[in-house]
Amino acid sequence: MQRQTTMAKPHEIERKWYLVDATDIPLGRLASQIATIISGKNKPIYTPNQDLGDFVIVINASKVKLTGDSEHKKNYYNVSGYNGGLRTRSSGVMLREFPVEMVERAVWGMLSKGPLGRKIIKKLFVYADDKHEQAAQKPIVLDLKK
Repeated sequence: MQRQTTMAKPHEIERKWYLVDATDIPLGRLASQIATIISGKNKPIYTPNQDLGDFVIVINASKVKLTGDSEHKKNYYNVSGYNGGLRTRSSGVMLREFPVEMVERAVWGMLSKGPLGRKIIKKLFVYADDKHEQAAQKPIVLDLKK
């Protein structure tokens, strides 16, 4: 008798909506757990070349925790393409002014780059405060480890 690898089919996928409160959760831990959920690695039918993940709504992104001295030492870079077009922002500035972008970039850094990763990241919805627009989907509250 031979073993058979089961490949997930698109019509077999059941997607759920989860709500995550980012208050006092370290950024890296939050991002890694969200990346696991939106890529579908927490499901027994995980297939690397399929998008099997669930939708995740992150609220209170402005209250995420930065550990150690990363608020001053960690920097985010953007390059415009022009000479001298490098823009640098510290984690503290990102947390105060652009908390949504900071969480999105942390999760994107943990996903595969390419067409599948770009499809997966669209299942992430991040909000700086506790209001979100996906109430009609009736998300399940997910309590992540701190």
